[in-house]
Amino acid sequence: MQRVNVALQELKAGRSATDVAFDNGYESLSGFGYTCKKLIGSPPSVRGQVILIHRFTTPLGPMFVCATEKGICLLEFVDRRALETEFRDLQRFFNASIIAGENNHTRQAEEEIGEYFAGLRQKFTVALDTPGSQFQLYVWEGLRCVTFGEITNYQSIAAGIGKPGASRAVASANGANRIAIIIPCHRVIGKDGSMTGYGGGIARKAWLINHEASVARDN
Repeated sequence: MQRVNVALQELKAGRSATDVAFDNGYESLSGFGYTCKKLIGSPPSVRGQVILIHRFTTPLGPMFVCATEKGICLLEFVDRRALETEFRDLQRFFNASIIAGENNHTRQAEEEIGEYFAGLRQKFTVALDTPGSQFQLYVWEGLRCVTFGEITNYQSIAAGIGKPGASRAVASANGANRIAIIIPCHRVIGKDGSMTGYGGGIARKAWLINHEASVARDN
């Protein structure tokens, strides 16, 4: 995805498709075209919008941040298994192509995530652009209300949004969250105190919970 996006940026700058394909390691122009179509669909000129994607490093591994003109629409660790599905969903929701690049939202997200890992930030102010059902939006907003350094469970989130019997639906919406850390789905554990699934991996989830608890204690 990164290699394709770099190539697309070069095409956008006016370089020929042949030069771009071979300079970026593709053995043929047709192979380059097939890869582009498989990963990002139609070229930007055919679609209505552009989603920018930027890769940056964190103490828990590299992350991708994607943003529209309105705000960030994805923040995930690059090894998340559902990442390709999330890319396709975003392209469909926004009728957009994903290309490498940065804007004020991606830069702000990278800066704020860096401060978070350094123990200097507990709340995020970067704008979000999160397409989803009305129920998903309620759940994601409920997650953002979970206090830094604390943990919760699906039942509590369901009750908090006025849907006390919707624990399973809350779990599904929690899993559909595409913005890690900022929409803190890692703060949700089992009612019995067990670690529930996390797209970034259980080890990362435990690290994030422990990190926040330590920062909260120190402050």
